[in-house]
Amino acid sequence: MKKKAIFNWSGGKDSALALFYILGSNEFEITNLLTSVNSVYNRVSMHGVRRSLLLEQADSIGIPLTTIEVPGEISMDEYDRIMKEKMASFKNNGIDYSIFGDIFLEDLKKYREEKLAEVGMKAVFPLWKKDTTKTVHEIIDLGFKAITVCVDAKLLDESFVGRIIDNDFIKDLPKNIDPCGENGEFHSFVFDGPIFTKPIKFEISEKVLREYKSDVNVNWNTSFWYCDLAETNI
Repeated sequence: MKKKAIFNWSGGKDSALALFYILGSNEFEITNLLTSVNSVYNRVSMHGVRRSLLLEQADSIGIPLTTIEVPGEISMDEYDRIMKEKMASFKNNGIDYSIFGDIFLEDLKKYREEKLAEVGMKAVFPLWKKDTTKTVHEIIDLGFKAITVCVDAKLLDESFVGRIIDNDFIKDLPKNIDPCGENGEFHSFVFDGPIFTKPIKFEISEKVLREYKSDVNVNWNTSFWYCDLAETNI
């Protein structure tokens, strides 16, 4: 009998590869894709992708989507509370595993494992410790199509957002940038590939620079270039 699991779906390339592995392993039954959505802007948290395109991804993949509605501004404590309630509801429905596309961030892995343990669930990381250069090439070779939708403005300029992730994109990345963007250098939207029954149609809209205020004692980047993707029937 397959183990029941939820899959934490960001909508990006690493999520897509991790889901590809899981679907091919025949070990887990994925009951839901789970995505955090900013309820104020109606977009995927951090990535900035419209909810409508997220829904199209789930429809093409063929797995039900569950969203966690997150307010525009939220403390870490409140976020943890919301997540704990959602995970507890999955656990109560017989789901014991939560799957992620993380590759090498040890602190994040530990955080996920500890929070899931609070409700009796376990974390699974199909891509853990994979070489990120080989991984991004594998994504491309498998036929996944992805476009960058958000880049860290302190590390990459505007030209890197709204680009298809292909061999040329990888060659153009500065040497200090992880090829998979695992440190948050860039985020992507996957619109085609072997887990999809049909490609997701979209058109590139405006590019905007957004700056976020943070506590002076918190060391994190606060400027990001976003590329808006809009639905299209063409």
